[in-house]
Amino acid sequence: MQKTETQDPVLKEERQKYILDQVHLHHRVLLNDLSEALNVSIDTVRRDVKELHKEKKLKKVHGGATSFGFMTFSKNDGNVYLQSKKIIIAEKAVSLLKSGQIILMSGGTTNLELVKVFPRRIELTVFTPSLHIALELMEFPNVEVIFLGGKLLHEAKFAIGGTVVNSLSQIRVDMLFLGTGYLDPKHGLTEFDWEVVQVKKAMIESAKKTVILSVSDKLHSVQRYQTCDLNAIDILITELSPSNSLLNDFREFPIELL
Repeated sequence: MQKTETQDPVLKEERQKYILDQVHLHHRVLLNDLSEALNVSIDTVRRDVKELHKEKKLKKVHGGATSFGFMTFSKNDGNVYLQSKKIIIAEKAVSLLKSGQIILMSGGTTNLELVKVFPRRIELTVFTPSLHIALELMEFPNVEVIFLGGKLLHEAKFAIGGTVVNSLSQIRVDMLFLGTGYLDPKHGLTEFDWEVVQVKKAMIESAKKTVILSVSDKLHSVQRYQTCDLNAIDILITELSPSNSLLNDFREFPIELL
């Protein structure tokens, strides 16, 4: 969860705006993280989340909240959070594709934007543990789609568990397009779900080259469990110009910035 400088209790309207911003940015957030960031009790945050749930602005889940788009997004969804930034990222990322490649894709709305701009007749083999990504790729006649099945997370429609990790250990792909919830120069890529981290670790191990797709709003944010440090990343794609000063801390690593 990205930290805030807030020291005093925040007004209800400001709290709820912050909660919605975090839910839309990270897709799922934890009550404990919100409580710490806002400097209010977990009961206060729980009441806010319940109220926002009743207003159908987010979905309350055990221990936290998710965005509705996290569970239902499709390629025609015009309400994707920060969509214009994600489109820029997708247009940069698609330039890395070449016919005949074997690639691996995680889930998330940024990867879905990437699928949207795939050349219609490109020939690829794509492995993915994301049911959303697999279904969208089925529309491309020359893309062979291999779904890495396992236990599906209800909200993310993302497969986890030993079956997925074992399958990943048996493949070697040309390129991995990996979405991330949290990205920081010191702490690397982090997530709040331990099982998702295990799958993403295995994805990185199975790829010759790892490409991170991340809106700049996620930079300098940290969660509980580390997926990898930045030395494991080959390319970082944001919507920013590679020369933007917000990326200065990432230049210390052997990462290509696009």
